[in-house]
This record gives sequence, C-alpha cells and structure tokens, in this order.
Amino acid sequence: KDMIKILFICHGNICRSPMAEFVFRDMVQKRGLANSFSIASAATSREEEGNPVHYGTVQKLKTQGISTAGKYAVQMQKKDYAAYDYIIGMEYRNIRNIHRIIGSDPDHKVHRLLDFTVNPRDIADPWYTGNFDRTYDDIVEGCEGLLLHILENEKI
Repeated sequence: KDMIKILFICHGNICRSPMAEFVFRDMVQKRGLANSFSIASAATSREEEGNPVHYGTVQKLKTQGISTAGKYAVQMQKKDYAAYDYIIGMEYRNIRNIHRIIGSDPDHKVHRLLDFTVNPRDIADPWYTGNFDRTYDDIVEGCEGLLLHILENEKI
C-alpha cells in the first residue's frame, strides 16, 4: 500500500501541530513504521508563516530527545486535501477553519486529534496557556490513539 499521509493542523503551526508532527514521527520510527508514513504540519492562519517552532515546543520535545530542526510554519492550502489521508486539527476552531480552506470533506479526512481517544476534547493552545507539559501529554495521548486507529483500519 502507499504511504499514509498525515497533516497536523493548528492556528499558527508553531506550537501544537509541529509538536504533533514530531511526536507522531518519533512514535512510528520507534515502531519501525517510518517508511509507511508521510507526516507534516500546517497552520490555518498566515500569522506565523515562515517562523520557527515556538521555544516552548522546542524545549519540551528536547527533553524527550525529539528535534524540530528545519521546521518553519506554513499555511494549509486547499490542494492539501487531495494530498493527505488524515487532516488532524487540535481544537474545534481549527476544524472550522480547515473546512473554510477546503470547502467540503467528502472523504471524511478531517478529524480532531483527541477524537481518537476515549476522552474527546480540544487541546488548549499553549501560546496562551503557557503550559507546554499539558499540551505534550494531550498530544501524546492523541497520537497514540490516532496510530492505533490507523493500525486497526489501514493496511500497513
């Protein structure tokens, strides 16, 4: 089967979505599944376009031995809908803004990350909360749920 392509989305693509991108990449690498996935992240807004990953995300991931080197914020494009299998927002606002960009979701590709867990909810923006530890825990929980969903439903 082809690679499974995942695009993680948040408002600015400097805190939550790059954290999810690199956490998920680390998870699949540790399971020997890196060749089965193509993983990226993007923003719904242009506010941070071209900016590096937020210091709080960089520092939190560094404690886990995960680097975000080379990642700069990009905005999601309408054409991304065709290019990805899963388009994963962090909160309901991201989902609403993703729909604004893509128009419609006939293939049901758009999901909220924590909807793949037993406790569906939004992931708060650490740019406002300052709590990158909480964001990290939520993202790990969501990424584990997403990976489980994919392993159960896709041919890998």
